[in-house]
Amino acid sequence: MSAMQDNQFGDYLKDRRAKLDPASFGLPLRRRRTPGLRREEVAQRAHVSATWYTWLEQGRGGAPSANVLDRIAGALMLTDAEREHLFLLGLGRQPEVRYRAAEGVTPRLQRVLDALPFSPAIVRTATWDVVAWNRAAVAVLTDYAMIPPERRNILRMIFCDPRVRAVQYDWESVARFVVGTFRADAVRAGASKEIEALIADLSRQSPEFAAMWRERDVRTHGEGTKQLRHPVVGPIALEFSGFAVDGRADLNMVIYSPATPEDQARIESLIRALPKPAR
Repeated sequence: MSAMQDNQFGDYLKDRRAKLDPASFGLPLRRRRTPGLRREEVAQRAHVSATWYTWLEQGRGGAPSANVLDRIAGALMLTDAEREHLFLLGLGRQPEVRYRAAEGVTPRLQRVLDALPFSPAIVRTATWDVVAWNRAAVAVLTDYAMIPPERRNILRMIFCDPRVRAVQYDWESVARFVVGTFRADAVRAGASKEIEALIADLSRQSPEFAAMWRERDVRTHGEGTKQLRHPVVGPIALEFSGFAVDGRADLNMVIYSPATPEDQARIESLIRALPKPAR
């Protein structure tokens, strides 16, 4: 770390320490001249020496390891955003994403999806479970609400749902892309253990999936074009882009925009045919 980074890192540790309430940790409140926990109390909680922790606050301890930063973040009860900031100050990089099981999205994020009237959009987890979608996605892709949550997984649908398979113009290319991108996302999010049961189940159900998984291809999502053979309106071309969800690095929003005015017109006709949403 540079001298400026040392100072910022140490000042951030001191600031976070001062904001902790000793009483919430069952610590005595008497004989405390400053607010918050003492340095030795944080060091004990983080399982590091009090001397070294003091040096870190003073900008003299050098760059700590990611493991030590994680322990300090836990000792200081940092939020995910605060932990990320600590890593940027201490190591100059973001921490590895910590996988979280699917838990839905905030109403605000759902409103972002709903503000895209003619662009199908979904939010998926690092293990590719779909946890949110808009009406355009229902019209063009599938009605995810009709699928049990435990089956609402993109890999399961690509490999095990004949209807999803039938609408792909080049199913094998799509399947290989999905498998390679899924592998990268799951590992990046630290979800390797969580995908073991899914991989085993899919391998039993689909020899094609098992063969593609053994190839160990890795791809990134980025941007591209998707061609669908919709059973009602025929071909639809969509341009897709993937976006990380701020504050939830384990979530990804994928937006499919109509490639041409003709594609938008087809999507509009499908949306008009949907039942009116309940109020």
